[in-house]
Amino acid sequence: MKFVSFQVGDRQTYGVERDGRIIELAGLHGLPQDLLGGIEQGEGFLQKVKYVLQDDSVEAPSYSHDGIKWLSPLPKVKRNIMCVGKNYRDHAIEMGSEQDIPKDIMIFTKATNTVIGHGETVLHHGEMTEQLDYEGELAVVIGKRGKGISPEDALEHVFGYTILNDITARDLQKKHGQFFIGKSLDTTCPIGPYLLTKDEVIDPQNLTITTRVNDEIRQSSNTREMIFTIPIIISTLSMGMTLEPGDIIATGTPAGVGKGFNPPRFLKKGDKMEIEIESLGILTNQLQA
Repeated sequence: MKFVSFQVGDRQTYGVERDGRIIELAGLHGLPQDLLGGIEQGEGFLQKVKYVLQDDSVEAPSYSHDGIKWLSPLPKVKRNIMCVGKNYRDHAIEMGSEQDIPKDIMIFTKATNTVIGHGETVLHHGEMTEQLDYEGELAVVIGKRGKGISPEDALEHVFGYTILNDITARDLQKKHGQFFIGKSLDTTCPIGPYLLTKDEVIDPQNLTITTRVNDEIRQSSNTREMIFTIPIIISTLSMGMTLEPGDIIATGTPAGVGKGFNPPRFLKKGDKMEIEIESLGILTNQLQA
């Protein structure tokens, strides 16, 4: 199922895409009012959604794509987004050299204030940065609480997958000597448009990923090129920390970021960013003009 969180008027809600329409689910037959609440209910939530969609007696509101304001699938995340740094060999090299290819997973986080949805505008933060950059990534949403998860059991803890743009202020990243400030400016984590349940992704380690800026391809790769696979990422994170339903993990970006060009090609006001991942759709956002 393709879950969507969206806004109609001043009301935030969620649903699924079906036959080109967005079917609203909030409150139907006792379903929770938001998607996070559903994820926290576990497998029973998905079974109830399937039942509701198959029940012809249920009159669910539906909307066209143009009739809603898209939100991040999880508009209000409880915890920082967990991110894997330099998880594609060629990206590690473009950011430095072969010496920068990590031997162990690099983890940083983006603050919750960064999250926006498909179609929303990204602030340019021109008073703070001149080096705003894009990073197209596959993101994992945890569906089952766990600690000390083995790689073999890791995918059992996944609810689904979505697209994430880890927008980064490179100059702030360098200035402060760590990632948090340069990664946590408001609106710098577009996510969406869908959250696709894991049963509809045959192999998350074999998905094409493409990033375009103003229709020009900048990144073109496949998730099989990750240095650390999704099961390894989940297992490593859970060694000493309990993962919770609704946690979002960004799995790293391939080569082709703006900083990797010579000379660098950072984002400019008005630039349109599109990140496309096989089966997951296209996440589109524009930098403030």
